[in-house]
Amino acid sequence: MLSLVHANLLLFILLYCYFSFTAASLSSSSCHGDLILGGLFEVHFFSIFPDLSFTSEPQQPTCYGFDVLGFRQAKTMAFAIDEINRNSNLLPNVTLGFTLYDNCVELGIGFRAALSLASGQDDQIILHNTCVGNPPVIGIVGDSSSTRSIAISTVLGLYSIPMVSYFATCSCLSDRKKYPSFFRTIPSDAFQVHALIQILKHFKWTWAGLLVSDDDYGLHAARSFQSELSQSGEGCLAYTEILSLHKETDELRRIVNVMKKSTAQVVIVFAHESHMINLMEEVVRQNVTGLQWMASEAWTTAVVLQTPHLMPYLGGTLGIAIRRGEITGLREFLLQIRPDLHHNNSYGNSMVNEFWEFTFKCRFEPAPAGWVEGGGTLCTGQEDLENVNNEFLDISDLRPEYNVYKAVYALAYSLDEMLQCKPGRGPFSGNSCATLQTLEPWQLLYYLERVNFTTPFGDQVSFDENGDVVPIYDVMNWLWLPDGSTEVQNVGEVKRSAFKGGELILDEDKIFWNFKSRKPGRSVCSENCPPGTHMVRRKGEPKCCFDCIPCSEGKINNKKNFWSNPQRDHCVPKKTEFLSYHEPLGFCLTATSLLGTIICAVVIGIFFFNRRTPIVRANNSELSFQLLLSLKLCFLCSLLFIGRPRLWTCQLRHAAFGISFVLCVSCILVKTMVVLAVFKASKPGGGTSLKWFGAMQQRGTILFLTSIQVVICTAWLVSASPTPNKNTQYHNDKIIYECSIGSSVGFGVLLGYIGMLAFLSFLIAFLARNLPDSFNEAKLITFSMLIFCAVWVTFVPAYISSPGNHADAVEVFAILASSFGLLVALFGPKCYIILLRPEMNTKKVIMGRGTQS
Repeated sequence: MLSLVHANLLLFILLYCYFSFTAASLSSSSCHGDLILGGLFEVHFFSIFPDLSFTSEPQQPTCYGFDVLGFRQAKTMAFAIDEINRNSNLLPNVTLGFTLYDNCVELGIGFRAALSLASGQDDQIILHNTCVGNPPVIGIVGDSSSTRSIAISTVLGLYSIPMVSYFATCSCLSDRKKYPSFFRTIPSDAFQVHALIQILKHFKWTWAGLLVSDDDYGLHAARSFQSELSQSGEGCLAYTEILSLHKETDELRRIVNVMKKSTAQVVIVFAHESHMINLMEEVVRQNVTGLQWMASEAWTTAVVLQTPHLMPYLGGTLGIAIRRGEITGLREFLLQIRPDLHHNNSYGNSMVNEFWEFTFKCRFEPAPAGWVEGGGTLCTGQEDLENVNNEFLDISDLRPEYNVYKAVYALAYSLDEMLQCKPGRGPFSGNSCATLQTLEPWQLLYYLERVNFTTPFGDQVSFDENGDVVPIYDVMNWLWLPDGSTEVQNVGEVKRSAFKGGELILDEDKIFWNFKSRKPGRSVCSENCPPGTHMVRRKGEPKCCFDCIPCSEGKINNKKNFWSNPQRDHCVPKKTEFLSYHEPLGFCLTATSLLGTIICAVVIGIFFFNRRTPIVRANNSELSFQLLLSLKLCFLCSLLFIGRPRLWTCQLRHAAFGISFVLCVSCILVKTMVVLAVFKASKPGGGTSLKWFGAMQQRGTILFLTSIQVVICTAWLVSASPTPNKNTQYHNDKIIYECSIGSSVGFGVLLGYIGMLAFLSFLIAFLARNLPDSFNEAKLITFSMLIFCAVWVTFVPAYISSPGNHADAVEVFAILASSFGLLVALFGPKCYIILLRPEMNTKKVIMGRGTQS
């Protein structure tokens, strides 16, 4: 629409130069002052232009449809200036005056009014003997429309006349090159769009419809919304429709049909209340319910839409509203309004009179024909505003008025700062200052860019490099009460944060939802894909619309090894998991295994260098060395359980484990039997018992017992060999690499055989525990086998119940725990005597004939 505005700009200037019809001026309580501010307000909704035949002087346009809120905004500016004039601390010895215009919601009238304010060329209005004519203004408060503000600012910017809008929100007005003198006390639509997207994101609404008005406000908002929504990736628009200001029934019917057929439950509307009135008539006619409406600030607080007729459809609406403020003393000021019965020929006075007639439903004399006859009453001018209960005097929810108030004070504080300038220290050429007598608007513009003050309500007002105020919005919710009444309640705020960009604060417990569930609705095009599936975009539809395809489907080989990524937009290889050397658990087990191996090597060295000492010889040194070597193999076999399972490691790990432990337990069993035989041989007539336990018999017994385990392992490997397995039963998104044992029977027989030998060793050692100390190694064997059996009895249920790679960790832990138990219990006391108590390492002490110290 900018191109349309610029194309018509020259036409408006020519109209202004050729025609002499005057914009509707609002009379002020006093037009005199040292400095004059201008104001542009919507006091009428509609206008009728006369026929421009170019053959005679045109008549003034006719405005109708009194807007009481627009009139209140104009009076708020008058109040602010009156308050400033009574403030001795702000602009002392300077009086502000004002000239206010009604733009009648028409670009041509508003443009003409702005040019009249800037040039001072207007019909003379004589209210007092000291006030003749209108001088040029130094700044303008307005306009309320983005379209009119664009047109007006384009011209005013050429002359550096500052213009502070209280309601124009188009983000296009933030372009400082095009609009160098434009400021506003309402946030830009860019932040409003951001705020609405924040709400969508908060409630996880990713599928919405967008309706915008056919003007700069709506079209720029649509472009901004589509752009930011696309960049954020937070959602998609199901449709975007443009609402015409004119009531085109067929077009409205088509738009509502689109809304009705769409699966989007959320409808966002950037439009004025006049557009919404026409739209809602068609919505009611087609009975389109179940929608979650989101309102822009243009209609969030529109009372005309908050009716029992519309609340079944609009109840629960969430909207962005201008920051609410409080203006102390405004109501008392509004109550001072009085009609002028003697000067009602001027437009300004007739405006007050029209307000009076609108408020009290009466007419001043001379009344229209048939008014009295039809039962109408005549206005006396003595009616009491105090008894009127309407929105004009309701100052509990001041929003546009608060922006008007801030705009006036922004100009006043800028003037005050400018007039406090000390000669020789000014910002202008030659360090000069502006003076009251030579003041130019461009000088005020310099100070307005740097203004910074705090309102009595506590809000800080300053402008950024684009002329925009620090943004903050209230979040409003339309509450539909059980008695049929309505209330627009504040449920949060959204403001710009230096750290988070836009910060949304919501009190969800207060929000009224117009659904049976009384909970937020759900608005998505497609539900989130479940784990194991990935999104496939539907051709020709927005990215929020997709199908969920399982990652197990497709022509790619080994597709079952794939899983969806966290965003569910494509398949990725599943994570693999096994007991790795690089993870903390695997590293610790590896270090422990190597530590045990080293300790075994150290003990072998100690025994070797002390092999001729009594304690080593008395405990059968050959069996001791065989036992230490078998324990070393036990420690080393645990390394086969760490690392990624492969075929050879799976086949070797259990076989090595089984054979190593049988070799170890066989040595202990033979050692126990030798101890028992030696004790019996020491008794009279027992010498024959040793011939069955000579060195060859001992070696043969160990070899025979171990060979049985070798046969078991061979049969297991031949019949049902363990193999690597990719287990996906524990975790869908992970592949657990493990060794399948192949045959549970084979594994059970292997463990059972070890257990049988261990129990037999424990039983014999237990029976021999009371032998004399001289030969009693049985106590040490009893204790070691008790530890061994306890570890493996605990291992079985822990191994069965452990998932995935944790089963390997449990088995390694059992191997290491039992190996350390045997090593410490059997060889710890002997190493203690050899290294720390050598005086006990004598034949006499070992045979029990010496005394121990």
